Amino acid sequence: MKIKLIAIGKTDESYLKEGIDKYLKRLKHYASFELIIINDVKVGKKTNVILQKELEEKEILSKVNTNDYLILLDEKGEEYNSVGFSKFLQKRMNSGNDIVFVIGGPFGFSELMYERAIAKVGLSKLTFSHQMVRLFFVEQLYRAFTILKGEKYHNQ
Repeated sequence: MKIKLIAIGKTDESYLKEGIDKYLKRLKHYASFELIIINDVKVGKKTNVILQKELEEKEILSKVNTNDYLILLDEKGEEYNSVGFSKFLQKRMNSGNDIVFVIGGPFGFSELMYERAIAKVGLSKLTFSHQMVRLFFVEQLYRAFTILKGEKYHNQ
């Protein structure tokens, strides 16, 4: 079983890169994890939002296998506290299928992405930059594993 995080566009800020790298190193002790960065999709100055979502969809789905559990990180998704998210993760891991989380582009996801996904997870009602969401998510994923292992990272 492998866990992937697919994100659109590179992380520009060094402090975010450092934080992401910190948790990526920690995650290696718990699961096979891969961060996949897809280049920003450029469709011109007068961006056609639907076209951009479809082009991003094509790139994302090229990295996803048919048996993977596809989970969208989406503002309209189910919100969990950290313990709840760890239970959600455990349930998905028990299936044995690979789990693929996706952070969409600036306009969200295409309709096909919503249809293909088995779940949507919201990290907050607040809006964060896509670059920050990467750091928040890998930290929460690490936290979920420490909760599942009964380690003392998460205070209850």
